Amino acid sequence: MLDMRSIILGGGAKSAIDEIKAMMKRLAGILTMVTVAALCDIVAAQNYPHKPIRIVTSEVGGSLDFSARIVAQGLTGALGQSVIVENRGGASGAIMAQMVARASPDGYTLLFYGSALWILPLLQATPYDAIKDFAPITAAIRSPTILVVHPSLQVASVKDLIALAKSKPGGYNYASSATGGSAHLAAELFKSMAGVNMVRISYKGNGPAVNDLIAGQVHLMFSSAAGVMPHVKSGKVKALAVTSAQPSELLPALPTVAATGLPGFEASTVYSIFAPARTPAPLVTRLNREIVQLLLRADAKERFFNAGVEPVGSTPDQLAATMKSEVASLGKVIKEAGIRAE
Repeated sequence: MLDMRSIILGGGAKSAIDEIKAMMKRLAGILTMVTVAALCDIVAAQNYPHKPIRIVTSEVGGSLDFSARIVAQGLTGALGQSVIVENRGGASGAIMAQMVARASPDGYTLLFYGSALWILPLLQATPYDAIKDFAPITAAIRSPTILVVHPSLQVASVKDLIALAKSKPGGYNYASSATGGSAHLAAELFKSMAGVNMVRISYKGNGPAVNDLIAGQVHLMFSSAAGVMPHVKSGKVKALAVTSAQPSELLPALPTVAATGLPGFEASTVYSIFAPARTPAPLVTRLNREIVQLLLRADAKERFFNAGVEPVGSTPDQLAATMKSEVASLGKVIKEAGIRAE
């Protein structure tokens, strides 16, 4: 900071005036550069898009790929430019995340991926930084996760389940597939918050885990709605609650875990859209507006519901806050449980 008193005492009024002029010149140069950069961003947003856009997501098939194609189709009409889906699987999503992180920050390469983007770095080394290398655009869809139990368990609520588990520490088990996956972390968060000890039984996929739950080989599990709802309807398993903070539009009859025995619990599987870091703010704003409008359209909502997911929509800041919050809360669970990627 300029010390006017020292300048005047040390070199007189003339030198003080010269110093002030030099300072103002430097400040004007900085302001000019900032203004030019802002104007360039605005011009880029006005001319956007002038070539095809690609949405990078996981393997072909499944609700994420299907949802990405709904978004791509809707954006094609809204932006008047082709939007294509590019499938890049492998390394639990690290490959596609790295590809988008290194892409030009011009709004023409987007990432459609779930919370694994910021959870995976908590489990293993990744070639990207989830917080620094991406510009959040919007949370897009949510896949409801359900807490289900075998009918032999005499419980009617989450509160009952917690009481039962506390009555016999280590006497009950839960099934889950991928280590560090959403179902696994939901169960570990449940154990931590409820203060119960349950044994994990690991499976190579959700299907075999559900089969053993139906057979009574395991007591309970956290599963996607698509994976267990047919069995809930047939009475082969019992659904206690959904893990989201709010009730699911897809399963309006089911209460939340938080409302039925474990206040504050939330373990949502949300899939979001990102651009590379340093993407101009006007482009992020434009993409956010177009995508959220698409998500709320009645015809799009029906297609999402048919795929077993529900549209969400958020601001970029809300998505960024969710990421940081989950890194903190799930990071604590992962550390306490000693979870590492297989």
